[in-house]
Amino acid sequence: MEENYVELWGVAEAEPCLSHENHGQKFYKFPLRVDRLSGQADRPVIVVSENQRERLAIGEDTPLRIIGQLRSFNNKSGQGSRLIITVLAQEIEHSDGSFFNRIVLSGVLCKQPYLRRTPLGRSICDIILAVNRHYGRADYLPCIAWGQVASTVAGMSVGDRLALEGRVQSRNYTKLLDSGAVERVAYEVSIMHLVEESEP
Repeated sequence: MEENYVELWGVAEAEPCLSHENHGQKFYKFPLRVDRLSGQADRPVIVVSENQRERLAIGEDTPLRIIGQLRSFNNKSGQGSRLIITVLAQEIEHSDGSFFNRIVLSGVLCKQPYLRRTPLGRSICDIILAVNRHYGRADYLPCIAWGQVASTVAGMSVGDRLALEGRVQSRNYTKLLDSGAVERVAYEVSIMHLVEESEP
């Protein structure tokens, strides 16, 4: 059974701005700051429909609770990242200002896992998980695992099914271009643990 469930509690860092239009409906996007216990913060990009934006006042520093799905989009414009990762909000409401970040995914490995080690010797594994939508398309979602989970995932192959729980993570990195260094943000799922898939 395919699953793609995201629940985020955080604070909007900007007013929603126009993202795109699909079948005559406008969608808007804004970054949501979700603080971690470590003091760092993740900043996933939230996409809301025009109806959601009109129904709920969303401004800078608005505390929000969002339930939705993690989506991928292949950017063919040649500008910025090739794979765009956002959270499509299905439910959105004001919250009490607390922070929460949870994602549950199940899908199929579509690229051979890549196991490597940090300079301190900790195992880390990168994967791409294909998660089907209800109407034939799929989202291709980058995930990262650490430690024992990384070792387990590294033993899997393309086509294997995988179910996981984790958080939606953002991290800054520097990309070297011909024109010089450019600061970018990568979005991925940080895997906390693997879960047993329920039978359909």
